[in-house]
Amino acid sequence: MEKIVIALGGNALQAKNTAPTAEGQLKVVKKTCEKIADISSRGYEVAIVHGNGPQIGRILLASETARDVTPAMPFDVCGAMSQGYIGYHIQQALKYALSMRNRNVPVLTVATQIVVDENDPGFTNPTKPIGPFYSEEEARILTEEKGYTMTEDAGRGWRRVVASPIPRKIVEIDSIRHLWDSSIVISCGGGGIPVIEKMDGTLEGVAAVIDKDFAAELLAEQVEADVLIILTEVEKVAVNWGKENQQDLEHMSLKEAVQYIEEGQFAPGSMLPKVEAAMKFARTYPDKKAIITSLDKAIDALEGKTGTVVTFA
Repeated sequence: MEKIVIALGGNALQAKNTAPTAEGQLKVVKKTCEKIADISSRGYEVAIVHGNGPQIGRILLASETARDVTPAMPFDVCGAMSQGYIGYHIQQALKYALSMRNRNVPVLTVATQIVVDENDPGFTNPTKPIGPFYSEEEARILTEEKGYTMTEDAGRGWRRVVASPIPRKIVEIDSIRHLWDSSIVISCGGGGIPVIEKMDGTLEGVAAVIDKDFAAELLAEQVEADVLIILTEVEKVAVNWGKENQQDLEHMSLKEAVQYIEEGQFAPGSMLPKVEAAMKFARTYPDKKAIITSLDKAIDALEGKTGTVVTFA
């Protein structure tokens, strides 16, 4: 029975044509969990990692807006809040979808801390998009009035970007491993709650958002998964994206992926971290593979019919 770690992209939690509300998210999550239940029903052992870019952005915005009424929550606490409510939605929807397929499998969320290096260069070069999309003029005003770092996000608009350090250690990994054989575990939500280890052994939250694809890759390594599957909006990774000579890729070796990255083929904060996470898994386990594809094509991709497969060679 193959063990797979599923990294869910933002479109699996929130659709463009739905309101950015908890109710709107749950509606999308229910559809997403139908797909995950289908994967589980085919005999795969599944663990789930999800993003939180839009959600933590809204939590931060709400907290900052209400600071005159109630103290604003620290960044790491907002990340923990997003883990809780997204995990709750996935638990509720996936448990129901599984029950409709006569599968009585527990689904649970582990509030997950991930250790990062306090000297990680990501803290001085923010790249992780969070929150809603803005026009260029709105982005300029936010930069001037709030001091946000804003960047254009793959032709979709402007977004706030924050520090995104590399994940080094999953604090709760032993518990996740213990639960694996009996449950579907949702962990490392939003990339995990970023913490640093102090000299006395205590953990301290920091203001950052870890990329969920890198967190999913680390989890896949540490549970010795057979496949890391990164689900996004597109069926296959493409080079020359959006141009007349766009080429969808069925397979990428590490050598080819390095070449494409050097050519600047993949957008930072968008496709680039997905490709880099897939490369890291293939490099760690040369006999295994990572897949990048869309949620709708996940089963076909697992069966070798579509998606972009990243392997060592």
